[in-house]
Amino acid sequence: MSLHLEQEEKPIKTNFYYGWVILFMSALAFFFSGPGQTYSISIFIDHYIKQFGWSRSLVSSLYSGGTLISGLILTFMGQKIDKYGHRKMIVIISLSLGAAALWMSFVASPIMLLIGFFLMRFFGQGSMGLWPQTLVPHWFKSRRGLAMSLLGIGGVIGAAVITPLNNFLINSFGVSNAWRFWTLALFLIMAPAGWYLVRNRPENIGLKIDGISDEEENRVNNKYAPQVHISNDPWTLKEAMDTKEFWFVIYLVIIPSMINTGIIFHMVSIIAEKGYSAGFAAYILSLTSVIKFPLTFLGGYILDRVKVRLVKMINFILLISAILLIIQAETKLAFIIYALVHGSFMAFDGVSTSVMLPNYFGKKNLGSIRGFFSTAMVIGSALGPLPFGLAYDYFNGYTEAMLLVLILPVLALGAAYLASPPEYNNF
Repeated sequence: MSLHLEQEEKPIKTNFYYGWVILFMSALAFFFSGPGQTYSISIFIDHYIKQFGWSRSLVSSLYSGGTLISGLILTFMGQKIDKYGHRKMIVIISLSLGAAALWMSFVASPIMLLIGFFLMRFFGQGSMGLWPQTLVPHWFKSRRGLAMSLLGIGGVIGAAVITPLNNFLINSFGVSNAWRFWTLALFLIMAPAGWYLVRNRPENIGLKIDGISDEEENRVNNKYAPQVHISNDPWTLKEAMDTKEFWFVIYLVIIPSMINTGIIFHMVSIIAEKGYSAGFAAYILSLTSVIKFPLTFLGGYILDRVKVRLVKMINFILLISAILLIIQAETKLAFIIYALVHGSFMAFDGVSTSVMLPNYFGKKNLGSIRGFFSTAMVIGSALGPLPFGLAYDYFNGYTEAMLLVLILPVLALGAAYLASPPEYNNF
């Protein structure tokens, strides 16, 4: 595979390390994963319920079903990225996500909505989210925490911009045309930019990882705390799965995905229950993302110097606090405080997971390993909306569901403590 990729990628001469272009393209991909993310789709939910008269439980079930199916096959996408390279796959993923958005513009029945949810989640949250997180570690090592935090900026901007943008597009041009806007953007921007600017590996264009010599790399590595573990071992997915630490980390990624998706999916309804508009819900979702912007930089700085599992432990305390805050929130100020706390959690959660996987399991088979984790995350997302939807239909509110899920981040504190770097034994 490496020889094939090297033959099709021409050397690039620049006055700077080309990894920064790769990082920009990866952040752009994170942005364009937005149409398939829950924060984007949530703005459409109430419109489907009102237009077709479907129950919230039905729509939640369809979303969970589509998300679950997409998650179960996401490891397949990771394997294809490892096999064919990031350059080819970004074009395929972008065009597929654009086609999925076009499908969503014609939805008129529950089965069409189920298929649409599956396509949006598989190519959006799943594939478009997986692609950059498996590319950047090949280009950055000593500054991986910084690179991953900068990568996250694309997602932060997407969450901050796409939610109010969707609200504007729907109110101005209708649901169908809002989806078609994303079809055009993916076809005309992301797909061609990916083909012309992305390269698979620094070695393929005559560069070294980080753009520095071995001597400079050793000097840079010595600046960081020795407790920061960065694996150079050739872990395979099967080898990683044979360690207990792998499964602790799986739990650490499932729980945030489940809880975040459940709350964000129903945010418009949660806000409406307290007497506020969909516009205010969009504002809260946007604010949650805006606070992530500066904190992703702080997260990258910390994760280059502090054990990632300790960051995870502290972060789950923030998630517990966010759930308690939204249960009690009645005023706009209370919701704003919730948004700041939850946004802080999501900032550190995204960066820490992106750093944890290549640092623990290396980068040789990162596509397959990250694909498995992405499957777990998508399954977690699938499990999130339904309990909240059922709680609303049966209890006329969300408090019971939120109290029930509180136990999960409490258990995650213990899982984070036990998730130390695994030892490679050449299996």
